[in-house]
Amino acid sequence: MSRARTLKLPLLAALAAAIGWSAFTYPAIGQLTYDLASAAESRLYGLHKERVTVDGVPMVLYRSQGRNTGQHTGDAILMLHGFSADKDVWARFARHFTGNHQVIVPDLAGHGETGYQPDWKYSIPAQSERLVKLLDQLGVQRVHVIGNSMGGHLAAYFALHHPKRTLSAAMVDPAGLPQPHPSEMERLRAEGHNPFLFDTRAGFYRFYPMTMAQPPFMPGYVLDAIADQYIARKAALTQIFNESHQPTDVSTRLGQLRAPALIVWGKQDRLIDVSAAAVWQAALPQAQVVLLDGIGHMPMVEAPADTAKLYAAFIGQAGTR
Repeated sequence: MSRARTLKLPLLAALAAAIGWSAFTYPAIGQLTYDLASAAESRLYGLHKERVTVDGVPMVLYRSQGRNTGQHTGDAILMLHGFSADKDVWARFARHFTGNHQVIVPDLAGHGETGYQPDWKYSIPAQSERLVKLLDQLGVQRVHVIGNSMGGHLAAYFALHHPKRTLSAAMVDPAGLPQPHPSEMERLRAEGHNPFLFDTRAGFYRFYPMTMAQPPFMPGYVLDAIADQYIARKAALTQIFNESHQPTDVSTRLGQLRAPALIVWGKQDRLIDVSAAAVWQAALPQAQVVLLDGIGHMPMVEAPADTAKLYAAFIGQAGTR
């Protein structure tokens, strides 16, 4: 049986199971479909779910094992999602590394299955220290770290503050530095409207196209369920956004980063304008910088195979330095 057909079967089974409940639970059916499909995909890609409690925070993560031996293999890669996202945004990108690397993809505090508590800390420094303790508990000493958006800011902060634990640092459409040309999101925020925060599905459908230039297909009932989750989490997201978007010393210390560095940016990014890439490059002139045509804020979701090929070449070179 072909790999493509093998992939489709559990996804179709998940969809069929979900549809069986649709008459009673719409739009919860959308969340069920999404969860079942994500679980099936992650398993097929060699990602296994684990739970590790770090300073009272029950973190949920994906981790890969060697396909043949059942043991962790290769250098570890730590993948960090952005604000309001979760570990699943990395799955189709991570599949290209699970055979030869230990891949670690956590739901950061406040996100995904790790959940939210108002007394947890959501700043970049707090999340970074939590990651160090997570790696300690997993027995991982050094990692290639890659992050998107808020996760890109976090990746840079982690690499600066924990250089002995960093093999390389890759920032994908990262937050944290100025944008010479304000993005659509920044213009809206200047007018008093944060596109991440809304009270209606209409607000979600204005926001969602801003996240990607080429989003993968999802049925409308799945998008409705995601919209409802955003609405229900508005208070939590407000706190997390405010804490995670506080300035850090990345803006003043970035030039001190000594690990091999990669900066990737989608030219059609509507959340963080591509003009910020030049600011990162000026602060980190030794970094490799790649701008992607036709791609928005989440290259690892919009073009996972191409972005993974780019990243594989980068960490391959980083390993020879």
